[in-house]
Amino acid sequence: MSYHALNNPIVWMDCEMTGLDIDVDELVEVSVVVTDSDLVPVDEGIDLLVRPSRRAVANMNDFVRAMHTKSGLASEWDLGLDLADAEAQVLEYVRRRVPDARKAQLGGNSVGTDKAFLERHMPSVIEHLHYRIIDVSSIKELAKRWFPRVYFAAPAKTGNHRALGDIYDSIDELRYYRAILFPSGNGPSTDEAQAAAKEAFGATAKLAAKASKNVE
Repeated sequence: MSYHALNNPIVWMDCEMTGLDIDVDELVEVSVVVTDSDLVPVDEGIDLLVRPSRRAVANMNDFVRAMHTKSGLASEWDLGLDLADAEAQVLEYVRRRVPDARKAQLGGNSVGTDKAFLERHMPSVIEHLHYRIIDVSSIKELAKRWFPRVYFAAPAKTGNHRALGDIYDSIDELRYYRAILFPSGNGPSTDEAQAAAKEAFGATAKLAAKASKNVE
């Protein structure tokens, strides 16, 4: 596949951290996989270990420490890259596959958290990506509310809190939701789409006004 021929690429990223406090915790593993718009990977992706500071390791709570010990990550990160080298490698990988800046969205599961840490620790990577994100968790939460059978039948996760495996899980999960929840082929006709748009237009304001009257 020609990288330059990618149709609406998605840059999937997953990070493992010493915790979720952006002011204290640090990255310990970062993985990236690039897919086209049909969720086909261009290659196997990259997985980089990042060497954390002693302060960040000491700050880990028992839950996070047990998780990283079980996954094997805690026994590996002392051999990891320093943060600057890791950032440079991630940016090089992304730029080679998505050379045009601010064209590809960041994808993942609950990827807003990953983005926050990347903005802090790998800002050049985030600057190369589009400001919008593709968060599989949003579709998951909507399926839970609207189609619970679909939610509970979602494919099992096998990533085991390792960044690259978690990305593969996220891509497969979106593949599943696309197959079961989104129309196949070219989707609705233009007339059908326009009719639905007309029905949706202004609906929330009307429902909110009606709800307010009921409260009164």
